[in-house]
Amino acid sequence: MANRHLSRSVVLQTLFEWDFNNKSLPSITSTLAENAEEFAEGNGDRSYMDVVLSGVMQNLEALDKVIEKAAPDWPLEKIAVVDRNILRIGLFELLFGDHNEAPPKVAINEAIELGKSFGGDASGRFINGVLGSVYRELGEPGKDQTSNKIKNIPYSDMPVENLVGSFIYSNNDGKVMVALIYDVFGRWTLPKGHVEPGESDFTTVKRIAADEMGLDVNPADELGSNEYIANDPEKGKVRKQVKYFLANCEFGDIKVGESDGLKDAKWFSLPEVVALRFYKDILPIVTKGAELILKTNEDKK
Repeated sequence: MANRHLSRSVVLQTLFEWDFNNKSLPSITSTLAENAEEFAEGNGDRSYMDVVLSGVMQNLEALDKVIEKAAPDWPLEKIAVVDRNILRIGLFELLFGDHNEAPPKVAINEAIELGKSFGGDASGRFINGVLGSVYRELGEPGKDQTSNKIKNIPYSDMPVENLVGSFIYSNNDGKVMVALIYDVFGRWTLPKGHVEPGESDFTTVKRIAADEMGLDVNPADELGSNEYIANDPEKGKVRKQVKYFLANCEFGDIKVGESDGLKDAKWFSLPEVVALRFYKDILPIVTKGAELILKTNEDKK
């Protein structure tokens, strides 16, 4: 079977040259042929390269508008040339491609891998955020379709990864404030991360809060837990189990971290939290944390 990943890489190389040269090449199809001969002789799927390249070029205006809508904080010309063209390839396959040839989740995973291979340190996360946002807006088409790379594993046999997170609050002149992070999927959420070998849950909570928000927190009550299933390129489907704790800290500046697709971090008053957009499985944790904070404050009066 032809190497589709290699084929996408050749198309990316061609689009990069075209874009880098101010969208001008003597012949983009000739450039594709030269790149295919140089980088994928005998291994790539030339017909698929032609389909993807012509599809991107024919739908370029529509693809760029989708990128601008899905990444409003990143003007198109400010996105790195590599990332911009990976998004074009991924969006073409997601929006206009043959889903029997490349299921939507496969297209997204392949684009993320291109970002990791050819982009910067944050490219994979950024591409995942943009394409994931579009995928959900489309209603998650082909949700149950997988490639050979993603293993179909029964729920009971899926590997389990343990994570912890925290609902962080502080008092600022008698006013309760809550610290939240904003991710590339356009949701406000709670800091969370994997428990490293030898770490306690509280140690992990403190490390993640420091890494993602620059805060020195004191974990306390357990708020609850949730579980979600993620697709790992190597392991297949993985059950990620997250345990959340209430944590307190001194009120101060928040410095958003550089990991896990974080875009922003802010303090909010409890009334402001009500109007924010959360993931459905995070909302019960936030609600319970707010109720516990209010009860604690009432008990102190």
